[in-house]
Amino acid sequence: MTPGSLMMRLAGAASLLALAAPAAADTLQEALVKAYNTNPTLEAARANQRANDENVAIQRAQGLPSSNIVATHTEFLRQSANSFNAPERNLGVTAQLLVPVYSGGAVRNGIKAAENRVEAGQADLRNSESVLFSQVVAAYMDVLRTEALAALAENQVSVLRTNLEATSDRYRIGDLTITDVAQSRSRLAVAEGDFRTSQANLIAAREAYARLVGSAPGELAAPPPLPGLPDSVGTAIVTALENNPNLIAAKERAQAAGYDTKVAGAGRLPTVGLFVNGQYSDFFNTLGGPVSAQFTQRETTANAGVRVTIPLFQGGLPAARQRQAGARESAALEDVIASERQIIAETRSTYSNWQAAQEVIKSAQAAVDAAELSLEGVRAENTIGNRSILDVLNAEQELVQARAQLVTARRNAYVAGFNLLALMGKAEARDLNLDTGGPLYDPSVNYERVRDRIWDWDRDPAPEAKSTRTVDIPPADATIGPQLLPGEQ
Repeated sequence: MTPGSLMMRLAGAASLLALAAPAAADTLQEALVKAYNTNPTLEAARANQRANDENVAIQRAQGLPSSNIVATHTEFLRQSANSFNAPERNLGVTAQLLVPVYSGGAVRNGIKAAENRVEAGQADLRNSESVLFSQVVAAYMDVLRTEALAALAENQVSVLRTNLEATSDRYRIGDLTITDVAQSRSRLAVAEGDFRTSQANLIAAREAYARLVGSAPGELAAPPPLPGLPDSVGTAIVTALENNPNLIAAKERAQAAGYDTKVAGAGRLPTVGLFVNGQYSDFFNTLGGPVSAQFTQRETTANAGVRVTIPLFQGGLPAARQRQAGARESAALEDVIASERQIIAETRSTYSNWQAAQEVIKSAQAAVDAAELSLEGVRAENTIGNRSILDVLNAEQELVQARAQLVTARRNAYVAGFNLLALMGKAEARDLNLDTGGPLYDPSVNYERVRDRIWDWDRDPAPEAKSTRTVDIPPADATIGPQLLPGEQ
């Protein structure tokens, strides 16, 4: 292979992140869909939210009527010596119906707090989804980047091996010295070490991709343009403060904490409830002893009434609970401000990183163009003796470094852009128009399904894992597919 053809392959590798791949290549959208449908972290977050939904029904149950039946069979083993009509045994069955009427607002405010926490949990689920997508995008771009860097390293080894052969030939005819040969051999050894490192990095990137997506990466297509990126940091901040799921969750939890304070204060107020009791007793003809025939051996009683409980003194317990809840409410309000600060700082920083990466792409491209021209000139001058082999090696190394910087800058710009969308609350499946093979997961569907259920024996199907395993995926290798040349499709 000639140095010229090797440099063409090198240029193709450096352009990898900017080119369109063949139609058969895996796409970023497909990777996101696989993660959306099969990732265990996201599935666990959805299940935890379904558990959170049940808190509303649990709080509501405290304000609904309740009933129970208690059956007791008693054997009287030793009777009082002064008792002449005590029974030997008794079967008692008691039925009770309790209807809460007033609880000082504890039930009502408890339900509202649970509803706010459901809203907070739904926002947390949105955040889990966008965090996962950010990780998938980073893993996808890391695979592309490490493939390109490994290709650069492999091509550099080929170039330096060819240079070493040419240098050795020129040394044999007395055109160069042993020092020139040693310099070429040293650079080749370093390049071979860099190539092995790049192979290890490629394997790690592919394994990270498989962990998140659930399948090994094939030939990956260039990512599509990111939608909805802001034109200024101010726009990004405004959008993030309106839509960021972490901030929404913090606000909902602060509202829930306010209701918790009211629930704690209700412990000082009266409670009112209705009750209905029914009781059946059977003494098995043992009541009355010798004259048991004179007694009714079975009886049924019933009563109903209103129970009013007025707390007078509880040792300061209600006040302590309310102070405790108030302190937690204060902490939740501070958490809102802390979350807002965090989002502002991260949005500004990420926007800056995105802009910087865009500028690095321009400067790196200019560096690549200049390094290519420089290498061509140094090689030409070397043929006529005006440049040393060390000058050629240095020029080749500068070109490789410039191309590596360009590949990394393209990766960093895309990942920073997607992270910016995530901070703005615009990096979820609904925002990316993903075709998931069915309707998108809507946490409100389960909430509406369970919020009003009151049947004690109402159950869901037995739990089972839905995500896919990666145990059957073969270990990743460092094989690099054919690299596209500039302009090829």
